[in-house]
Amino acid sequence: METVEKMDRKAVMVSAAVILAMIVDGMDLQFLALALPSFMKELNISPLLAGALGTYTLAGMGIGGVFAGWMADRVGRVRVIWWSVLFFSLCTGVIGICQQYWQIAVIRFISGLGLGAVYMIGNLLVSEYVPTRIRNTVLSIVTAGWSVGYVVAALITGAVMPTWGWRPMFLFAIVPGIICLLLMRSLSDPPSWFAARDAARAASQGAKKKNEFVIVWKDGKLRTTFILWCLASICLQFGYYGANTWLPSYLVKDLGINLKNMGWFLAATYTMGILSKPLVGWCADKIGRRIMWVLTGLAIAAYIPFVVNYATKDNVLYLLLIFGGIYGALMAIHATYVSESFPTSVRGTAMSTSYSVGRIGSIVSPVMIGWAAIHYSIGAGIAICGVAYLICALLPGIFIREKMYDPKAIVKSELSEKNA
Repeated sequence: METVEKMDRKAVMVSAAVILAMIVDGMDLQFLALALPSFMKELNISPLLAGALGTYTLAGMGIGGVFAGWMADRVGRVRVIWWSVLFFSLCTGVIGICQQYWQIAVIRFISGLGLGAVYMIGNLLVSEYVPTRIRNTVLSIVTAGWSVGYVVAALITGAVMPTWGWRPMFLFAIVPGIICLLLMRSLSDPPSWFAARDAARAASQGAKKKNEFVIVWKDGKLRTTFILWCLASICLQFGYYGANTWLPSYLVKDLGINLKNMGWFLAATYTMGILSKPLVGWCADKIGRRIMWVLTGLAIAAYIPFVVNYATKDNVLYLLLIFGGIYGALMAIHATYVSESFPTSVRGTAMSTSYSVGRIGSIVSPVMIGWAAIHYSIGAGIAICGVAYLICALLPGIFIREKMYDPKAIVKSELSEKNA
């Protein structure tokens, strides 16, 4: 009788620590979005300058993600996450005492360097501890922590900002960051990472270690997979951030929803995402990452234009509940699918860099939708996101096999891992 591998105590602790890190990450990003109106009023800046703070953050996240992935392969996953959480938690707290716009802008870019590491390296660390049969379920719960951070930030903002303003809100972000750091103190890197490191040292025999970027690019199979994931990530983030950025404006301007109801509608949308991601992850464990990726991507691609064409003031809340459940659902599969696409020795570099390249989509999408909103409507602009999701569904679905590598497996060399 085959023995069913279960999660051990260390895997549970790692998962809990990374979930908390994801919550803190989500809180940080949402605090910025919720504080923008206060920034504009108190610092007397234009909406353009206020919106640029998000761009500075994304730029920092893109650069930080590439560097963090490479460092995670070199010095270990836990060390990179620990320093990243410390970095952006302190920077977020510093915003609470900033007095000028340029100070906040610089801090947001620096904070982004740390924020960019948490999503991919955190999921990577968990993937290397969790058994294959439940990996997607666990990682989908980890990813849902990001959405929890959004909701927690909204609750804190509602309680703090009306009475004390925006500054205490950012200072408060230090507290969960410290808790996360304390929880991670006892964690160590997975056995698979130590095995890959020792194998690389033995192969080099004292010579300089090969650069992970070079290894990925020189290997034809890895290079193709890497490029495909870069393209898929661009489309994924184009659709996700485009819809997320312009949805509030669509509700208010195109449908005439008042601001008070808009807030409740968005809260319900985010909550559905928290509930749906574990379900999507569980299904991916049962029927396969690849097929679930395609089905989910096609569902989103079809549903976005449906909402744009048929939403009214009377039915939009119900349509948004479904939208909230599916528009971020690919994130519940993404980390698992990608982590199983690369060997341990370059997994951090390939995963984090491909996702960081995808931030091109997150930067271009809001601008392109804004252009469409000027010439047509916000709804027409959001419909473009459906095309992005369609491409995102098909690229990996057609060209990338699932479970090419087992992140938890301990292998003796790159050659044995590639042939496993």
